[in-house]
Amino acid sequence: MTHFPTFLRVALFATPIALAACGMTPKAEPMPMGSAGSVSFSATLSSAAEVPVNASTASGRLDATLDKGSNALRWTMTYSGLTGPATMAHFHGPAMPGANAGVVVPFPSAMSPASGETTLTPMQIDDLMAGKWYANVHTAANPGGEIRGQVMRK
Repeated sequence: MTHFPTFLRVALFATPIALAACGMTPKAEPMPMGSAGSVSFSATLSSAAEVPVNASTASGRLDATLDKGSNALRWTMTYSGLTGPATMAHFHGPAMPGANAGVVVPFPSAMSPASGETTLTPMQIDDLMAGKWYANVHTAANPGGEIRGQVMRK
């Protein structure tokens, strides 16, 4: 009978710990790419962000959303004050601020508000998530780009 009090003490000690563990839930992990959910991005476009810088006083804003389930990127860009009509608009990459890169995704129309949608590859998603894309609006007076903005995660 000497074993029963030891068993009882262990059971009384272990019960509150076991009950507390039942109520604990693990912390939620961030959703991996390819799972449901979305990521929002934005960019503020200006001539000061162009490489090289130009004298335009135009400005703009881009808002975009990446659907992580379908890899679809949707965007809307608005701008004003260009030196003339926009001739082209697109995403460039991969490039950090101060560097230029080739076109990754052309916009269907450069007229403000410019909007579109495309499906990205895994490598494009990696570059976008790393802040290595920029949006650019071109004009006849500034064929290399009049306003530009680095696309960053919100």
